[in-house]
Amino acid sequence: MLKKEGEIRIPSGCAISGLISKKEKGICGDTIVESMTVMHERSNGLGGGFAGYGIYPQYKDLYALHIFYDGMRCREICEKFIDEVFEVVNLSKIPIRKTAKITNEPLIWRYFVTPSHNKLKDSQLDEKEFTARAVLKINREIDGCYVFSSGKNMGVFKAVGYPEDVGEFYRLDEYKGYSWTAHGRYPTNTPGWWGGAHPFSLLDYSIVHNGEISSYDANRRFIEMFGYKCTLKTDTEVIAYIFDYLLRHQKMKLEEAASVIAAPFWSTIETMPSEEREKLTYLRNTFGSLLVTGPFSILLGFEGGLMALNDRLKLRSMVAAEKDDMVYFASEECAIRVMEPNPDRVWAPDGGEPVIAVLEGGLE
Repeated sequence: MLKKEGEIRIPSGCAISGLISKKEKGICGDTIVESMTVMHERSNGLGGGFAGYGIYPQYKDLYALHIFYDGMRCREICEKFIDEVFEVVNLSKIPIRKTAKITNEPLIWRYFVTPSHNKLKDSQLDEKEFTARAVLKINREIDGCYVFSSGKNMGVFKAVGYPEDVGEFYRLDEYKGYSWTAHGRYPTNTPGWWGGAHPFSLLDYSIVHNGEISSYDANRRFIEMFGYKCTLKTDTEVIAYIFDYLLRHQKMKLEEAASVIAAPFWSTIETMPSEEREKLTYLRNTFGSLLVTGPFSILLGFEGGLMALNDRLKLRSMVAAEKDDMVYFASEECAIRVMEPNPDRVWAPDGGEPVIAVLEGGLE
């Protein structure tokens, strides 16, 4: 018998989780994996992934490129380009643990690189911009290749599958990092494929997201005017590029970037003190096309920190907690209590209110 609405539970879709040690303590990857296990029903096996920071201390000054290849031919083409623009210090397959629940995997390789001295000098770019342009060029122009991670001393690990199975597949129990984020995907209007799993990343910025971006086309049209290209068949990709543009190119503070993406309503801005009102008016008028509308909760990982942000109406759940030097975020409180059973403080951030946690030494 066909069940009626209200007689069957429809999952609210997607799960996110994150944690950071402000004292930069090494946290085993299985901790973040366990937090996702209790939110299993929030995803449907069409995508899971993780980002870890501080996981490559022996190569901390090199860019770690994680790349999916559809086959050997595109790998050969991509590696020829990499050799032209980078000095490759180390390359290998990313270690995996075969599991029956993760299938049809592409070739998955890892390269520790630094920009070629001569190429960098000739380009007249700084090394971050040089690397970002190389990554975007690969993803845009070399069919069958996708650079899904490109930061220093960090890495993204993602696949089609449930998060706990993805963590097992990538052997995350063998990694330690000072910060982790995680995502379980329940796609509603985009396909489930390896490139479409979260996190989405460029350089050291990574994004996990629960929700739906109704402003995607406006956001995409604006950001693509500045050299970015959205190629991955999902709305979340554009958020990673927006943060890169605002933080790296526009030199905004994290709070200012949050005020662009989850901008206060005009009626709220009008009630603010004059200095704050003038700043927010400028941000809304100048970067209005980067206002992200629709329900969302996101975690932004970056070198030295983690930021959580809800849409301004708080249409998606987000819980935060603290214990000593640790800060936790998740879609559900139960996920936090798996990582820390007795937090000192638990709260639900307000809509549009960024919660920022950084290492005790501060950001560079």
